[in-house]
Amino acid sequence: MMDFGWWTTGRDRAAFDLFDAAWKGIQDGVISGKISYVFCSKAKGEGVYSDRLMDEASMRGLPVVSISAAKFMPELRVADRERWRDLYHGMVLDALKDLHHDIVVLAGYMWVVSARVCRSFPIINLHPALPGGPCGTWQEVIWQLIQERAGSAGAMIHLVTPELDRGPAITYCRFKIRGNDKWDILWDQLDRSLKTTDLDAIKASYGETQRLFAAIRMEGVKREVPLTIQTLRLLANGDILIKNGMPFDRFGRVLEAPLDLTPEIDPSLQGAANRID
Repeated sequence: MMDFGWWTTGRDRAAFDLFDAAWKGIQDGVISGKISYVFCSKAKGEGVYSDRLMDEASMRGLPVVSISAAKFMPELRVADRERWRDLYHGMVLDALKDLHHDIVVLAGYMWVVSARVCRSFPIINLHPALPGGPCGTWQEVIWQLIQERAGSAGAMIHLVTPELDRGPAITYCRFKIRGNDKWDILWDQLDRSLKTTDLDAIKASYGETQRLFAAIRMEGVKREVPLTIQTLRLLANGDILIKNGMPFDRFGRVLEAPLDLTPEIDPSLQGAANRID
């Protein structure tokens, strides 16, 4: 049985739903493991969803550790982000030293971890882009996809390294954002707007409510939970092994390419409300 350390910022509903789905997947026997503790980078009172997540974890008998990143040496965070990152995560590692994990899962964790953390234990991260795709927050990823007029989007689980969002991908799933009438209508609407304004002005005016942006986000969120559950299942079963910062298959061979879990994930989405494709 594999022990997962669960690191989160608990910023939004998606972060809570991801934790809840992983917990249920373990309880239902889908994932042969357990969440051994929850670490939250917000203190109680700093967010509705982070409070809810920590309360639920406590009620389920999990140790919960919270250290506010926002309140930790804010002047240093502005002046020297790398130094701040080292000191903050040094405090985190000290707070977690008596708690066991085989792998740490960054699930809606909004801070870049320090190099020391990357070297200390295996860490996986959910990133809302395809392997080799845009880096950054999910908002930055989606706007870059729109700017590049991408044909596909997706999500991946990758190993965390000091290079932001560029550690080796182990699993992913994809979906098209072009090529059928519903998607093409959204691109056409955007193109009409771009005849009289630019993309930066559209971002400023509409933000996350812009229809193409919102549709891409909705489709991505649908896949984040099943991608995470299936990846944790593969790790717990030993189908994917993490050694020395690299992914291997169960026979000890280096995973030459990340596993495309789209065929396993798409059938679970059939009938989802408001589906675009």
